[in-house]
Amino acid sequence: MNFGRLITAMVTPFDHNGDIDWATTERLINYLIDDQKTDSIVVAGTTGESPTLSNSEKEQLFKYVVEKVAGRVKVIAGTGTNNTRSTIELSQIAENCGVDALLVVTPYYNRPTQDGLFLHYKAVASSVKLPILLYNVEGRTAVNLTAETTIKLAQECPNIIGTKECANLQQVATIIENSPEGFLVYSGDDIAALPAMAVGADGLISVVSHIVGKELKAMIQAFEAGNVKEAAQIHRSLLPIFKGLFAIQSPIPVKYALECVAFPVGDVRLPLAPITEEQKQFVKQIPFITAKLK
Repeated sequence: MNFGRLITAMVTPFDHNGDIDWATTERLINYLIDDQKTDSIVVAGTTGESPTLSNSEKEQLFKYVVEKVAGRVKVIAGTGTNNTRSTIELSQIAENCGVDALLVVTPYYNRPTQDGLFLHYKAVASSVKLPILLYNVEGRTAVNLTAETTIKLAQECPNIIGTKECANLQQVATIIENSPEGFLVYSGDDIAALPAMAVGADGLISVVSHIVGKELKAMIQAFEAGNVKEAAQIHRSLLPIFKGLFAIQSPIPVKYALECVAFPVGDVRLPLAPITEEQKQFVKQIPFITAKLK
């Protein structure tokens, strides 16, 4: 399945009561596809504040996004939890909603062994027919899905077709070198996207593409065309926004950045705290945001 090079991990818009803002969600989908040129959308992922969404809300989001996307791009549902049975249940719900694929984060907090991770993913994969992207982000889950376990899953589970990888470049390269042909590897870290593609990654699952999707697409296309110097220049120009939008717990800064570029999507849900005035001033000083405010 072709998800393209640039996938956006979409924020979840909330209204002033903290409920999902459906009208803004539809506008955001169109903005990401038409204006920011995303190739696929992740709904209810970590950037979408999945830990604070109920399964009922996630099911509604899956159905709504599939309906509003209307086949223009691929829809990938975030269904990973730290409970295998719950992950299976949510994955089956997502499958019934018509999404194109699943993004399943490694179980967080309980810190399973590599055997536990393998068995977890194998159980999830066997419960659905949909393609699955693994999601390895040790900084949030306190466990690293090693290259060896990722490769074993790629070899033994036919519908595990790729991974969103936030580990170091050595691990990314090891997975690419030793996985079955066609296994997809996406950088899960915006700032590492170009280096990851240089060693063979397929693209990026991005947060900053809410703001600089077109610029990221230009970087990717320059790299694909062999214009490495141009791609590197674009990458360097984006360094302030790569760093700035992760200086505060995500998705707090990207939600405010969207407001700054005239696309308000509401605040975050607790336990994430609303953005402070000091943090707002920090986001406004990010060069790309500053240019939009002039």
